[in-house]
Amino acid sequence: MAELLGLGDECREGASGAPALAASCLADNRLNLDVYPDGCRRFLRLFEGRQGEVVRVEFLRLSTNDRLLGTTLGILPHLKHLKSLVLKGGHARDEFGSCQHGSLTSLPPDVGNLSCLTHLDLSFNSLSTLPGCILHLPSLRVLLVSHNSLVTLPEDFGSLSKLTFFSAMKNQLKDLPQSIGELAVLQDLDLSENALEFLPEEVGNLHNCTELDLSGNRLSSIPDSLANLKSLRRLHLHSNLLVTVPASLASLPNLSRLDLQNNCLRAVPPEIQTSPFVHLRGNPLGETEPSPQADESSAGGLRRLFLTSGEDSFTVTSEGCRVVLACGIHFYFPPGAASDPLRIYFRTLAPDPRWVKLRHHDVLLSRVLELQPHGLKFQQEVQIWMPYASPQTLHQREVVVRTFSGQSWSDLRTGVEQKRKSKHVAHCSVLHFSWFLVVSRLVQNECKVPTEGTLLFSSVDPSIKVTFPPGVTEETRSVKLQVHIEELTADAGCRASPLLCLSQDSLVDFLRPVRIQLPLPPGVTGLNLDRSRLHLLHGDLEGQTWDDITSQVVLEFTHLYAVFEVTHFSWYWLWYTTKTYIGGIAKKVYERLRMYQVNFIALQRKKDPEQVLLQCVPKHKVDPVLKKLQDRYRGPEPSDMVEMFEGEQFFAAFEHGISIDMDRPDCVDGRLSFIFYSHLKNMKEIYVTSPVDRKGQAVKGQVSFYRGAVPESISEDARRRRKGPDSLWLATLPIKLPRLKPRWSENPSPLNGFSFPPLNLGNAETGYLTQANLLSIARRVGADWQTVGLHLGLSYQQIERIGEDLNKQILDMLFSWAQQNSEDPDCVSKLITAMKESGRQDIADEVETIIELGRQKYRESIRRVGLEQESSTEDSAIPQGPASSQGAGC
Repeated sequence: MAELLGLGDECREGASGAPALAASCLADNRLNLDVYPDGCRRFLRLFEGRQGEVVRVEFLRLSTNDRLLGTTLGILPHLKHLKSLVLKGGHARDEFGSCQHGSLTSLPPDVGNLSCLTHLDLSFNSLSTLPGCILHLPSLRVLLVSHNSLVTLPEDFGSLSKLTFFSAMKNQLKDLPQSIGELAVLQDLDLSENALEFLPEEVGNLHNCTELDLSGNRLSSIPDSLANLKSLRRLHLHSNLLVTVPASLASLPNLSRLDLQNNCLRAVPPEIQTSPFVHLRGNPLGETEPSPQADESSAGGLRRLFLTSGEDSFTVTSEGCRVVLACGIHFYFPPGAASDPLRIYFRTLAPDPRWVKLRHHDVLLSRVLELQPHGLKFQQEVQIWMPYASPQTLHQREVVVRTFSGQSWSDLRTGVEQKRKSKHVAHCSVLHFSWFLVVSRLVQNECKVPTEGTLLFSSVDPSIKVTFPPGVTEETRSVKLQVHIEELTADAGCRASPLLCLSQDSLVDFLRPVRIQLPLPPGVTGLNLDRSRLHLLHGDLEGQTWDDITSQVVLEFTHLYAVFEVTHFSWYWLWYTTKTYIGGIAKKVYERLRMYQVNFIALQRKKDPEQVLLQCVPKHKVDPVLKKLQDRYRGPEPSDMVEMFEGEQFFAAFEHGISIDMDRPDCVDGRLSFIFYSHLKNMKEIYVTSPVDRKGQAVKGQVSFYRGAVPESISEDARRRRKGPDSLWLATLPIKLPRLKPRWSENPSPLNGFSFPPLNLGNAETGYLTQANLLSIARRVGADWQTVGLHLGLSYQQIERIGEDLNKQILDMLFSWAQQNSEDPDCVSKLITAMKESGRQDIADEVETIIELGRQKYRESIRRVGLEQESSTEDSAIPQGPASSQGAGC
C-alpha cells in the first residue's frame, strides 16, 4: 500500500519503527493531525503500520488543504468507533494571507455507516451540496458546514433526528427545506451570512431551540410561528431587510436577547420596542446619531446602519444606505450603487511592512481597511470616511487615502474633514473595493507637460519653479513635484536649500533641458555668495547615493535664487559648506530626516502587576502618554532616547526570571514582535509569569528591546549599520513581580463557605479552563459581574436571584453558567466574547493565554509520541499579504 500511496521507504520506516509509537499516540483514541501540513501522509503511515490501533480511533482531525486528502477519505469508513470527525480547511493561506478553503467536495457513501459518529465538522471547504451519506448517520448530534458554498439543504434533512447543533454560516443558502422543523431536539441553529429570503413556517416546530442566528441574510419578513419557540433565549435577526416583526416575539418566556439592528424597520410593535432585551439600532425609526456630512440633502431618507464591534458585514440594496462602523469608519452607498442586494464584508488589519510599502517621507496614519468583495464594480461611486491620527506638521504635508490593487498602491483624490476638536477624517470615493489606508505625504504638485511646454511651481514654496520649454517632449507626459523643507542643525558649518524631488511617468529623458529655480540656502545671497562653497547634489530615486554635479551643470544666480538646467528627474539639493565629501554627509543627513526619536516604556497595572504594558512612544508624546496612564499603572522612568525608522521592526524580551506565553502569534523566538509607526499605537499589554516560587520573595526581572528588520526603502548602508551585534540592543527596563499573597484558595471547599463540584471547560486538544482558572477569573471580575452575566446569556431573573455578598455573587454567576454550559464545545469562546463585550479585554486576554498554553502542551505531547513535523516547510514560510494575521477587528 505504501508504494501505491507514494510514501516509499519513509513510510515503511515509520511502519517498522518503535512499536510504542502508535500505541502511545493512540492511547486516548485521538489523532489531531490538522496541525501538520502533511497530516494526511502521517495518518496513512500510521494506518499502514498500526491498522489495528487506528481503526479504534474515536476522535480524528485532518486538514482538507492536504494533497493526500482523497486517499485518506477512502479509509474513513473503516474507523467504526469514530465519534468525532473534523475535516476542515482554512489551514493554508493564499498570497494575500487569506484562509484557503479546503478541497473537500464530497464524502465516500460508506461514511454513512459510522454508527458511533456524533460530531462532524466540515467547515472551510468547497461543498456545493451536502453529502448524502450524512443523512444516514444515526447518532449525529453536532454538524458544522460553515464557510462552504451550499445553495440548498436536502429535502429530507429533518431525518437527522438526534441533531442538537447545526451551523451553516457563511454559505449561499437561498431557502430551507420544510423538514427542518422535524429536528425535534435541535438546540442551536446558526444560518447567518447566507442568502435566505424567507423561512418556512415549520421553523416554529423547533421547540427545544435555545439560540437561533439568522443574521446577515435577505429576510424581509419572518413567520409568526417563531413565537412557538418557547425555549428560545437568543434570536439574532440583525443585518437583514426586515420591514416588520411579529409582536408575539415579545412574549417568548425565556428570550434574553432579540437583535433587530440594521434592518429596514420603520414601525415596531410597542411590546417589542419597550422590551429591555431588544436591540433596534440602525433602523429608520428616528435615529438621531450624526452621519457623514456629504450629500445630506439627497440622502436624508436613506437607511442608516450602525454596526457593533462584533459584526463584520452588512447588506447593501439598490435603495442605498449609510453605514457607520464601531471604529468610526463611515460609508455612503448612493441609490443605484448596487443593482441587487450585495453582502459587504470588512475588517481592519495591522499594517505589515512586507506589503504596506511606504514611500520616502510617508507617515502611516491609520490601520488597513479591507473591503470585500474585491474587484466588483459599483454602478455609482461609494464614499468612504476614514478616521486618522492627525500629524503634527501639516504646512508641507498632505493627507491622502491610498489603495492597493493587488499589485501596487496608488493614491486617491482625498478630502479632509475635522469632525470634532481632535477627530480628523479622510474622505474618498471609489468604484471598486480593495484595501485602504491613510498616509501623510509631502505635498505633491503635478501637471501635464504638452509639446508646447508649461510651468510648474510648488505650493509649499512658490519660488521653487520648473519651466518646460517648447519641444521638451513629443508626447504629453505627467510630472510631479515634492518639496521637503528641513533646517539643518546637526552641523553649523552646513546650510542647505529645500530638498526637491521631481518625477515623471515616462522612462525617456526630456528632449530639451528643463529649467529649475531653487532658493539659495538660508543666510546666503547673490551678494555674499562664495561659489566654491556651493554644491548642487543629485540623488537617485531611493536616496541612497548623492553625487556632486556642480561641475556638470551651468549654475546661474540672482539675489535669492539659483537656476540650472537638467534633462533627468530625481532629487536635487543645494548645499553651502566648506566640507569635503559632501555626498556622504548629505546621505547621512537625508537618513536622519526619516528617523524618529523615541522612548520605550514598561508599566505594570497597579491592581495586577502581572499585567505589563509595553509601548514605543515618540519623544514628544512621552509625557502626555504617561500622564494618561498614571492612575492605573506604575513603572520605571522611560528609557533613553533611541532613533527608529517609520515601519522598522523591534522586539521585546523578558529576562531574569520573567517569561511570557511563547505560543503567541506575535512571539518570535521568545520575543514579542512590534512594528514602529510614529502615529499609531506601538503598544501591547500582556501577562507575564515567573517559574520562580514567589510565595517567599519578589522576582526582580527586566524587559529588553532589540532592533529587528529595517524597511526595504532604507539605504543598504543604513541597513548594514543596524546588523552589528552591538547595535541590536536598544534599551532595558526593570520589571518586578511582588511576593504572592494568597487571596483565594484553590481548594473550593473552604472558600468562604462556598463549594462547587469539580469541572473543566473545553478539552485537552483545544485547551481548557480548570476550576482553578475560573477562580482566578472570578477574582478579577469585580463590579462588572452583572454585565458579564448578561453577555454570557444569563437572564435578568437569574441575576436578580443571586445573593448580596459580592464574592458570592461573582462565584455563583460564573460557576452556575459554567455548569450549565460545560458540554457546549464553544463555551470557552463564548466566555471570551462575553468578557470583550463587557469591556474586560484584560480578562479575555488572560483566558486566551490559558487556552493557547493548553494547546501548546497538547502539541508538545503529540511531538513527544513521535508525530512531530518532519516537513522542512514551516507554516511561517507561507507568504502573507494584505490579510496579514497580525490582527483584525474594527
